Amino acid sequence: MKKSILKKSHTKSEVDLRKLKRIDLLEMLVEQGKETEALRRRVAELEKQLEDRKILLDQAGNIAQASLEINRVMEAAQAAAQQYLDNVTELCRRKEEEAIARCEVKEKAMEGNI
Repeated sequence: MKKSILKKSHTKSEVDLRKLKRIDLLEMLVEQGKETEALRRRVAELEKQLEDRKILLDQAGNIAQASLEINRVMEAAQAAAQQYLDNVTELCRRKEEEAIARCEVKEKAMEGNI
């Protein structure tokens, strides 16, 4: 009988709770308690999922930040490597010019001896 009362699309305000038997009222409370507990579990589950998403977003942000830092380090390393190569190239050019100049001096000295 209680189910027929509750399932006839009546809300609590429409049903005169004073007319229900005590057992019917207790069963309604038990059902509401079960529903409340189920909803609390669902809320806890959703809060956990939300927290997991926040952690993932934080990690993604941290990964993006780390990636930017790595890019800056790599750019600095690339610039340093390029500067080193430029310096070595310039040094080789100077040494080559010095060697050519010494050869020319030796050639002139040998021509003078002939």
